[in-house]
Amino acid sequence: MNQVVVLNADYSYLNIVSWKRAVKLIVQKKVEVLKYSKKVIKGFEKTLKVPLIVRLIKFVRNIYKRRVPLSKKNIFIRDLYTCQYCGKKIKSSPTIDHIIPKSRGGSFSWTNVVTACVKCNQKKGNKLPSEAGLTLIRKPVMPTISEFFSLKLKLLGLEGILKDLW
Repeated sequence: MNQVVVLNADYSYLNIVSWKRAVKLIVQKKVEVLKYSKKVIKGFEKTLKVPLIVRLIKFVRNIYKRRVPLSKKNIFIRDLYTCQYCGKKIKSSPTIDHIIPKSRGGSFSWTNVVTACVKCNQKKGNKLPSEAGLTLIRKPVMPTISEFFSLKLKLLGLEGILKDLW
């Protein structure tokens, strides 16, 4: 477990950072630790528990309050790194597929882009899914902030972790 959940001062989700970044924030006294993981780091003089959840001391204005920014990485997270045509979990080299190809006027948007394995992406090529004999498992939509946060935690295996805090 190398990831640490960062909460804002009001306990709202802010980000996920590496444990090294979290330790730096602790040393700089910018965060307080709400929960520790079972992982321990042994140094020359000290033994340090690795944090699992930290909360900022000072409130910071969230960069995106109303919607999740559109990016390849966020598309992969929304789709849980699963091909939206065959349902295969993609461990390496996920690709982005435009449902309506760019050459036919398709745009890079939440509702037109999905995660696809290389095999399905090549099979579809420059066609519509129906023309290539493919069907989408789920209709692509823009996730809400809370849905997106839940998906990120699910990918990290930290699903029920925040329930312990309240």
